[in-house]
Amino acid sequence: MTAGPFQRVMFALYIAIFFVYLLGPLVVMAVSAFNTPEYPQVWPIEGFTTGWFGKLFADRDMMEGFRTSLLIGFLVVCISVPIGLAGAIVMTQIAPLARSFYYLVVVSPVLTPGIIIGISTVVFWRELTTVTSTKFFYDGVILTVLGHASFISAYCMLIILARLQRFDRSQEEAALDLGASYPQVFRHILLPFLKPALFSAAVLAFLSSFENYNTTTFAILSDKTLTTVLAGRVRQGSTPTISALATIIVAVTLCAALAYELIKRREDQRGRARRAEAARAEEAELASIPAE
Repeated sequence: MTAGPFQRVMFALYIAIFFVYLLGPLVVMAVSAFNTPEYPQVWPIEGFTTGWFGKLFADRDMMEGFRTSLLIGFLVVCISVPIGLAGAIVMTQIAPLARSFYYLVVVSPVLTPGIIIGISTVVFWRELTTVTSTKFFYDGVILTVLGHASFISAYCMLIILARLQRFDRSQEEAALDLGASYPQVFRHILLPFLKPALFSAAVLAFLSSFENYNTTTFAILSDKTLTTVLAGRVRQGSTPTISALATIIVAVTLCAALAYELIKRREDQRGRARRAEAARAEEAELASIPAE
């Protein structure tokens, strides 16, 4: 059954509306970043300028918040990915009857509102530092990292678990039969298989931490992150410097996505070439065997 002219026109119209809805705000934001008025404005275009990017980099609070967000995102990746990996491995090792309860426990932070996580993180570590007389953990950056990792590690676990469920356990058994130890099996067999999932989990963990606001606004205390600085600026009135920042973030994201796609395609081409070469070698070996 083929679609008629009316269906094709409606489908094309739907696709056009979808992309306008999706990309329209990004285009408006990018145009306002290069327009001269002091308030974000798309039309009329009064002049072309790149001065808002210079003012962005000269903004001390914005740059300080950006550096803090990068630090927090990096620390969250270092904590969340190993925890997610451990959680996924435990999920595949425990008894089937206990998996439902275990899954409910480890995924529950994802269902908890970020405000609750932020407040509970501050209250818990404040009381703990009061009892133990240690002030190390009662720090805005440390509290934010702990608050983010408490639910982002669950995201990482789900990503790694989806990959781990396709793992062939016979590879581990064969390696153990050949004399490999469990650490060697983990390092040389399991980790290479999970490398794409680990990379995806790391990217998701960093982005989730970088853009988080609800948990951050309570856990950061007197420090500043990019999201808290932006929230304060928007309340005071938006300026094209925010559009300039958003334009840079979108550009970097697109470049990273394109680079990842190119690297992935090159790896796929190399994999196909290796498989084709192995197939030719196998055919040549079979052809060299004399017929009986």
